[in-house]
Amino acid sequence: MRPKRESIVTLYTQSPPENTVCCADELGPVSPRTFPPALGWSPDGHRLKAPLDYGRGPDKVWGFGALRVHDGQAVTCTAPSRHTASYRQLLDALDAANPSGALYVITDNLASHKSPPIQERLATHPRVQQVFIPKGASWLNLQEA
Repeated sequence: MRPKRESIVTLYTQSPPENTVCCADELGPVSPRTFPPALGWSPDGHRLKAPLDYGRGPDKVWGFGALRVHDGQAVTCTAPSRHTASYRQLLDALDAANPSGALYVITDNLASHKSPPIQERLATHPRVQQVFIPKGASWLNLQEA
């Protein structure tokens, strides 16, 4: 049985205790930076300042995350690109971290969140329901902060 679609505000404020509400989003691309270690401490006890190296390498990574609303626990994963397979990895991790009750995932309207493979995955896992925030209202997704 598929859970009925709820409003985002109702999910935040009046979600039944057997349901889990998570806010999901992506961050990136992020390029790793290198920062050399500090040189140590001076004889008078002050930290010596090291020059920062702001060089960026060719590697980039996307961070995917979901925040469980009722207790602030997070589920995160990384991927080389923002695409359907990466978002599915996040959904699988969320499903494993929240194994019982209805699972509502509040997310934006990105095409990879609505793609046919995601729709197939949701059809085979009926307790998981995506709730899309309205376009232009990213502030409704608590994960944005």
